[in-house]
Amino acid sequence: MAKSPLVSVIMPAYNAEKFIQTAIESVCTQTFKDWELIVVDDGSIDRTFEIAQQIANRDHRIVVYKNPHSIGLPSAPRNYGVRVAKGRFITFLDCDDFWLPNKLEDQLPFFDFEDTAIVFSNYEKVDDSGTFRGRLVIAPKLTTYRSLLLGNIIGNLTGIYDSQKVGKVTIMDIHHEDYVMWLSILKKGFVARNTNTVAAAYRISENSVTA
Repeated sequence: MAKSPLVSVIMPAYNAEKFIQTAIESVCTQTFKDWELIVVDDGSIDRTFEIAQQIANRDHRIVVYKNPHSIGLPSAPRNYGVRVAKGRFITFLDCDDFWLPNKLEDQLPFFDFEDTAIVFSNYEKVDDSGTFRGRLVIAPKLTTYRSLLLGNIIGNLTGIYDSQKVGKVTIMDIHHEDYVMWLSILKKGFVARNTNTVAAAYRISENSVTA
């Protein structure tokens, strides 16, 4: 791209003291450097806020907010992060997942396609300790609104959208809120492109919904 745009990374967090440092550091180690990380702590009662703030004190690109009481829905902290985001590009990372270093650098050039509002990547499922075991999730190279209606193939931990093309998108207070968000963007007539690279790790803990 001709110049380096700002990417806003939104990270909702709740009682994530075990994983949040790894998640934040995976943003800090991106090869693409022009980003801001907005951590929104949804009323954690452990050291999540403290850990995040300690890292933010060392990196001016990170800002940490805290709700006094837990709302309990990921849509609320994500929407707050979107509202205060300053970047053209908006992306999400949950506090127990993490990115690989080239995630943003690999994705941003795909927005040079005028019809592209979303870029996403493949990812790998890891266990509670973050160990890679070859459990890859490979998605199609391109998807449209009609094809995405058949099922969500955009991993929320990899997706990024261009707010210059579609505006800031409000996330609904429902289950599968990320799926509805991607659909609402593609319904405007845009497509989503896959970098065809593995860009992130999706952690499956013993107590997680996915497990």
